[in-house]
Amino acid sequence: MADIRIKGKMVNAIRIHLDTNDHDAIRQQLTPMFQKAFPPGTLAVIESTVDQELIALIQLLISLEIQPIGVTEGPLSDQARAIQFPVVPADRNLQQVKPTREQVVEAPVATEQSTEDKVAPLEPATVRHATSYHNEILRTGQCIVQDHGDIIINAGINSGSEAIASGNIHIYGSARGRVIAGAGGNNAARIFCHSLEAELVSISGTYCVADDIPPHVVKQPVHIYLNDQQELVFEALQF
Repeated sequence: MADIRIKGKMVNAIRIHLDTNDHDAIRQQLTPMFQKAFPPGTLAVIESTVDQELIALIQLLISLEIQPIGVTEGPLSDQARAIQFPVVPADRNLQQVKPTREQVVEAPVATEQSTEDKVAPLEPATVRHATSYHNEILRTGQCIVQDHGDIIINAGINSGSEAIASGNIHIYGSARGRVIAGAGGNNAARIFCHSLEAELVSISGTYCVADDIPPHVVKQPVHIYLNDQQELVFEALQF
């Protein structure tokens, strides 16, 4: 048995885009953002449009309980390579399009209250779920993103385009671009499409590129999900 195995797993990381090298301003602006929205130890790639002292910036982010894992190609690349810090390609410049329609549902969530906390009643909690509906083909160079739910595309998506959702993605046509469901770690997310011809599919960070998609489901109606071992399962659909 081999001692080394390589598994397809995308790292769930955010990108911090900086247009300033004023570290006091960076600290002031990032602190409330991360206190409200991100857990301690969040992984981050640094994307800076200006030159600045990289080691000092890394130390600043670590002090804010952000874990830098690399920089994008750009002004910080030479410094990063000099200290053997990872350099990753810059994002493709995609145009984010608005969906044809969006439906948002807010539902109450049951909360439990301990006996010690019964002096003041709890505010009712709600969960927000959105569904983006898009009636046009997603063209090369375009992307559609839904951070709080599902995407339903009533046409196909072209190569060089992206559909990214925190929940499920349904494509009633050919899926030729990048289809990324469960963004942010939703292992229960699923992908459905009428014809699978994708450059990449991913659920909750586990991905498969075009060359590795099982041949029997290529250009077929497919349901994709994660099994208990966090492996992608490609299930042909019968109509």
